[in-house]
Amino acid sequence: MSNNSCISHFLLLALADTWQLQLLHFCLFLGISLAALLGNGLIISAVACSHHLHTPMFFFLLNLALSDMGSICTTVPKAMHNSLWDTRNISYSGCAAQTFFFMFFISTEYFLLTIMCYDRYVSICKPLHYGTLLGSRACAHMAAAAWASGFLYSLLHTANTFSLPLCHGNNLGQFFCEIPQILKLSCSKSYLRELGLLAVSVCFGVICFVFIVFSYVQIFRAVLRIPSEQGRHKAFSTCLPHLAVLSLFLSTATYANLKPPSISSPSLDVALSVLYSVVPPALNPLIYSLRSQELKAEVWRLLTGCFQKH
Repeated sequence: MSNNSCISHFLLLALADTWQLQLLHFCLFLGISLAALLGNGLIISAVACSHHLHTPMFFFLLNLALSDMGSICTTVPKAMHNSLWDTRNISYSGCAAQTFFFMFFISTEYFLLTIMCYDRYVSICKPLHYGTLLGSRACAHMAAAAWASGFLYSLLHTANTFSLPLCHGNNLGQFFCEIPQILKLSCSKSYLRELGLLAVSVCFGVICFVFIVFSYVQIFRAVLRIPSEQGRHKAFSTCLPHLAVLSLFLSTATYANLKPPSISSPSLDVALSVLYSVVPPALNPLIYSLRSQELKAEVWRLLTGCFQKH
């Protein structure tokens, strides 16, 4: 990637104009990031250490927790640093790295959520074929495909975005490096290449979304045919956490990127970006652990074991 515009650094959006508010933002980001790291770390430890959680559903949940930890560690530390030290600077290479890793973890998370939907579909609609369709090798291949697709997706977008000449200053209207904000600084029509890549990405995103909707239609039809109320409740309880996480992620990310320009404002853009990039990694562990009795029991066992040792 060549810096054709000779920009050495970017200026991120200041979240506040007084020291008191900057300190408040620092404390909020610190609390959210610690909650996300602790929650996802507990899920990873519980799934890795407990043999009875070595199932496809929890394997994909472990991968989701890894992507959540990666995404929040990509954007929040720099925002905390800028709030605490009253600065807005981020280097050109640092911005490129932040863009790459954020796109990598966010896109991987979407692919993993799509795979987890397939896992629920097979579990409820084709239970007799579950062991065949979702064996350990198949699960490993699907998880690897999600991570590889996220890597390729982020590499293409980052390389293309940072190869554009930028001549409209270096002010970004966001608290982290986001591709749409960087494209606003471009003075070349070659940004159409990035728009083309975004169009292809939207197509893949829509395909995944249609697959998710179709799968859940089949899942709900199958669940409603279960004769016992206890059986229906158990089936729903395995789907609701995934559906809640998916809805939070898709609704906020879609609205943040597709909202009409007429209602756009710096404060609204920041609020929406926080909702889809910072809040989900902290809420996802809570949603899954509250609905999964097995996971809740294993996390509690880990916590009590740690307290007993000390």
